[in-house]
Amino acid sequence: MTEPIPAQKAPYRVTVEAGKTYWWCACGRSGKQPFCDGSHKGTGLSPQKYDAGKDGDIWFCGCKASHNKPLCDGTHKKL
Repeated sequence: MTEPIPAQKAPYRVTVEAGKTYWWCACGRSGKQPFCDGSHKGTGLSPQKYDAGKDGDIWFCGCKASHNKPLCDGTHKKL
């Protein structure tokens, strides 16, 4: 069970605040996408920390296949 499950085939637009830490769900099982709710326990996967450097909108990966995790790089278009 070390393979992530795509939560959706599109990114999540999130408004972040500078200085705040966000924990991106890497497993795809969280009910609070794109963020971790602890559902990864027992999967061998762990959430990824994202520290916002500035205020604004960013796009968190929803397909869990980005090569630029936790941010979207457009990989979902090839799935």
